[in-house]
Amino acid sequence: DPHWYPARQSLRLDPKGKPLRDEEILQELPVGTTATFYFRDLGAQISWGTVFLIECIGPLVIYLLFYFRLPLIYAPKYEFTASKHLVVPIACVCHSFHYMKRIVETLFVHRLSHSTMPLRNIFKNCSYHWCFAAWMAYYINHPLYTPPYYGEKQVKAALAIFLFCQLGSFSIHMALRNLKLPSCKIKKIPYPTKNPFTWIFALVSCPNYTYELGSWLGFTLMTQCVPVLFFTVVGFIQMTVWAKGKHRSYLKEFKEYPTLRSPILPFIL
Repeated sequence: DPHWYPARQSLRLDPKGKPLRDEEILQELPVGTTATFYFRDLGAQISWGTVFLIECIGPLVIYLLFYFRLPLIYAPKYEFTASKHLVVPIACVCHSFHYMKRIVETLFVHRLSHSTMPLRNIFKNCSYHWCFAAWMAYYINHPLYTPPYYGEKQVKAALAIFLFCQLGSFSIHMALRNLKLPSCKIKKIPYPTKNPFTWIFALVSCPNYTYELGSWLGFTLMTQCVPVLFFTVVGFIQMTVWAKGKHRSYLKEFKEYPTLRSPILPFIL
């Protein structure tokens, strides 16, 4: 049936088991002379790249609408005005840089294991990123916004943390890209490289999430804004779930996987 194109099909040996991977060969499966396959329709699919681009372009545009104080956002007298606090344009540049970096990585860096995801996920993902971007931007760019308690020193320290973690995140994504050669389905254990930002692989299975957490902690410290803190906490909870799942997957697939590693926070979590 052309309605069930390959990307939305799932075949399993057990109704509650894991779906078979595309590269698995029938003769090598743990079955006898006969086997029962269970088919599941995964629903309409959309490419991961498309979802990533849409969920990243949204926050980028939404934040700028608040930053430039377009009409109907704040009081009429504040339309197209600029904040008197230096931290506000710095925060805007950092927020924009983060999502522009993610867009570039989506287009040129990431090599994903799965090419598609359920279409319904785009609404969930975009709602999360777009709504949080609007909530944060509204308060950070508000005419009554007050800068961090320790002023310029706090902003500079937070900016350093943010930029360090953004560089770290990019380094990890490049290391993971180099681990997955085009058209090669063989999975490998990621190890530290000559790049110092990748040395955290010695202690953490998913340092991309560790650096992402660090970036948003830096942004929270920089803006001293409750919505940003809330976004950071929610993001950390979700990334911890993903990191634990990936860590379990590594332990299951590789007998020689380094035992010293934790999912997301060294020696803690």
